[in-house]
Amino acid sequence: MFYLESQDLTNKKAIIRVDLNVPLDENNKVADTTRIEACTETVDKVIKLGGSCVLLSHLGRPKGKDNKLSLKQIVDTVSLVFKRPVMFHENCIGKEAEKVVSLLEPGQIILMENLRFYEEETKGDLEFAESLSKLGDVYINDAFGTCHREHASTAVIAKFFNGKKFAGKLLQKELEVINQIAEQGKKPVLTILGGAKVSSKLKILYNLIHKVDKIIIGGGMAYTFIRAKGGKTGNSLFEEELIENAKEILTIAEDSGKEIILPEDTIASTDFDNNERIKTFKTAKIEDGWMGLDIGKESIEKFNKAILSCNTVFWNGPMGVFEKEKFSLGTEAICKSLREAKSNGVNVIVGGGDSIAALKKLGNKDWVTYISTGGGALLESLEGKALPGVKALSNDY
Repeated sequence: MFYLESQDLTNKKAIIRVDLNVPLDENNKVADTTRIEACTETVDKVIKLGGSCVLLSHLGRPKGKDNKLSLKQIVDTVSLVFKRPVMFHENCIGKEAEKVVSLLEPGQIILMENLRFYEEETKGDLEFAESLSKLGDVYINDAFGTCHREHASTAVIAKFFNGKKFAGKLLQKELEVINQIAEQGKKPVLTILGGAKVSSKLKILYNLIHKVDKIIIGGGMAYTFIRAKGGKTGNSLFEEELIENAKEILTIAEDSGKEIILPEDTIASTDFDNNERIKTFKTAKIEDGWMGLDIGKESIEKFNKAILSCNTVFWNGPMGVFEKEKFSLGTEAICKSLREAKSNGVNVIVGGGDSIAALKKLGNKDWVTYISTGGGALLESLEGKALPGVKALSNDY
């Protein structure tokens, strides 16, 4: 794979697959510019190297052309974030699009219309990918969040740029971060996994148990492991069909000298309603009729100690139903522990929508070493899968 560092892009038109799938508010204005900010470095680099930028992206999941999901409505915001004027064209393929792009001068930027207005994009259609390829001289993938999809603009288009395809700055950072989590992070390496179900992260557990030193398991997924150890979890969420898998993972950890850390105590309720009764139980002794919805003080102390004992920490998933104030203390405590660890020089990496939302809830998230832009792409990478969008950047592809 090749990176942008030393490329000569003088008078070249660079097709850059970016991820501008941003959230929109009720007035169809950009509600969060994080994804726009994330691709700024690559755009700046291309311009510094003498090229012009042809930006390709999707927005939402339209069924055909949908003006509510047109990228035209975000152009002004993209210009503000880039601190450069950004032009727009109402299509992403065709003779008119090719003509407009051919007139680009070095340093200019144009955003093409939503790729997903064409069903051929998500189908990975070869002819559609070839049409997209006619918009530029080189291809750059900087949309890590879509690299797990074999779509026309993320994987298939690369077939037309052998020797002229590169990873953008964001994609490069994301791949380096994955390497830090799973391969070459400063030890000890700790992964914190939360969320509702083991099934969503089972393959990650099987992969990472061989690579990291410690794994904290919190949230609803912890109760399957508590059951696997013979504990009683009341009405807490658990996955009966995965108890044997949980036992196997615990055995692998023990045999290989790895540490799996489970909650000591649980804040439980008889209902999700914030106004219902709340009681703290030992996690392995939750009474019938009660469901675990957050970790307790003993768990917080245990997890904090583990976090502060490591040099690289990756967090994905909340410790409880953090959206409700009474069950948010565990997730907030993880944030605070991570911030303390970062101040001590620990490398802190965060990925996943709920974890990022929790950081935002606490206010400033700028202290984190790195926040991944990829949801599914990040998780599939940690499962050990080769991502189609990354694989396509190899000249053997």
